[in-house]
Amino acid sequence: MGVFSYLLSAAAGLATLASGCMINPAADFVPLFNGKNFSGWEGDTVKTWRIEEGALTGGSLTETVPHNEFIATRKTYANFILKARFKLTGTDGFINTGVQFHSRRLTDPVYEMTGYQADLGDKYWASLYDESRRNKTLISPDSALISRILKKNDWNDYEIQSENGRIRIRLNGTQTVDYKEPDKNIPQKGLIALQIHGGGKAQVAFKDIMIKEL
Repeated sequence: MGVFSYLLSAAAGLATLASGCMINPAADFVPLFNGKNFSGWEGDTVKTWRIEEGALTGGSLTETVPHNEFIATRKTYANFILKARFKLTGTDGFINTGVQFHSRRLTDPVYEMTGYQADLGDKYWASLYDESRRNKTLISPDSALISRILKKNDWNDYEIQSENGRIRIRLNGTQTVDYKEPDKNIPQKGLIALQIHGGGKAQVAFKDIMIKEL
């Protein structure tokens, strides 16, 4: 093989290798919320959920939230990494929020959802709860750890990774949950939703909501 032919062959090989190593754009993080409107989401956007300063905001600091309310994606997701920033504040009653995933809406009551919840609130910070199904906390972190990493009444980073039945939760970069689902009948695909819990004068805001499908 001549030098010129060899160089052409090598260049073609490098091009093929580079093409094979290109990052698939679908594997990158993409926004779930555009910061401007409710495109891709559904829920009570009349009384409960609104957009304030580029954040999905729910609840009230002046009126008691009557019952749980969720704003949910219109698309379902299976394996993913979800990142978001949240700020939970409150003045009275049960001050709680969370991120639902692998979930679905119920018909009775119509405002409720069932599925996993990456929980947030006093005694529940960065724990994993089973909403309207087993109705219990599946795993929770040590309270001393939460005291060290939580920025109460301020913005916090939250990350949920769900992959083939293994669920990991991170608060401000620190892992708080590593759970493997033992029940093969529990769905590992569904809606993602944001909750404001009923029973308190509480408000939550979520922004920079990004997802990477695995």
